[in-house]
Amino acid sequence: MKLAISGKGGVGKTTLAATLAYIFKEHGKKVLAIDADPDANLAGALGFKDTKDIVPISEMRTLVAERTGSEPGTYGTFFSINPKVDDLPDTLAKEINGIKFMTLGGVKKGGGGCICPESVMLKSIVMNLVLARDEVVIMDMEAGLEHLGRATSTGVDALIVVAEPGQRSLETVRVVKRLGADLKMKRVAVVGNKTRGPSDEEFIRNNVDGIEVLGFIPYADSIVEADREGVAVFEKSPEAVAAVREIYDNLVFQKTAQ
Repeated sequence: MKLAISGKGGVGKTTLAATLAYIFKEHGKKVLAIDADPDANLAGALGFKDTKDIVPISEMRTLVAERTGSEPGTYGTFFSINPKVDDLPDTLAKEINGIKFMTLGGVKKGGGGCICPESVMLKSIVMNLVLARDEVVIMDMEAGLEHLGRATSTGVDALIVVAEPGQRSLETVRVVKRLGADLKMKRVAVVGNKTRGPSDEEFIRNNVDGIEVLGFIPYADSIVEADREGVAVFEKSPEAVAAVREIYDNLVFQKTAQ
């Protein structure tokens, strides 16, 4: 299964991505967790104690130059739009508790539509992860789905949008839904996070334009404590783990939360 998890910044998509990674591993799956959000936080959520030596691929200037045949940061020059990347998950991924992890990083640029060596490299890696890897791939995305293209998105089994019970967060859900439709995503679903009871859950259900709802993660002090202590939510928050187990069942067995 290949999953892309998106949503407005701070809604808890990284918590969901990391906990799902542990639950898939618990079910005997090989798991590769990918931080595809330029504001990278997935390593800490998985439980890595020291993240200083985790360098995003977009910042590996020598590697990008070697694989694309162009100096990163240069524009208007020729470079390969199909760089070799299939070996990178095996050579660059770090591992924690049996889960492999990579961070892609972002391309710092003004304006949109960047066609540059770094951007081409990242999109090629995502395409390989989605279309060629024989393992569960869970991608923690930014709301804009920057690294996904049409060819890649057809291989993603589900785009999961994480939302809080608030209008700004739910507007992001609607935007991501439109992006998912443009990219012909197979399945778009919502997970509600930081809910404080049935009224929050009902609010989310009533404001997601009929999108499938996989479940809800309640607000819990233990999730905040996990972040403060630098440990995986999976180890610290039984409330979150129980909720994500239900989300896993709804996701894998094609159920919809009632």
